[in-house]
Amino acid sequence: MAIIMKPNFIEQDRVYRATKQVKRIKGFYSHLLVFIVINLMIMFINIQNLQPNESYFQFKNFVTLTFWGFGLFVHALSVFLPNFIFGAKWEERKIRELMEKNNNQWE
Repeated sequence: MAIIMKPNFIEQDRVYRATKQVKRIKGFYSHLLVFIVINLMIMFINIQNLQPNESYFQFKNFVTLTFWGFGLFVHALSVFLPNFIFGAKWEERKIRELMEKNNNQWE
């Protein structure tokens, strides 16, 4: 007689969530690498195009760095502080709310 083992859904869920988080972290580090490489290239081009006696430290040279840097910061918050704004409890409440709403519509 063969023993039928039930799958451990809790363990599968933990593995799924961990895998998902690793992909999010990898995505952030890819974003960070692209940010650094592209901004170094922009900086190099801007330095090459300076006029004699012109300073690099002008607002126009930091616009991309500033706005993209803010986007990168928000990306970091969403990856490393996922419960900061829309956490797991919010997701659970929203799922319950939508399920109740859909049940009421289908009755």
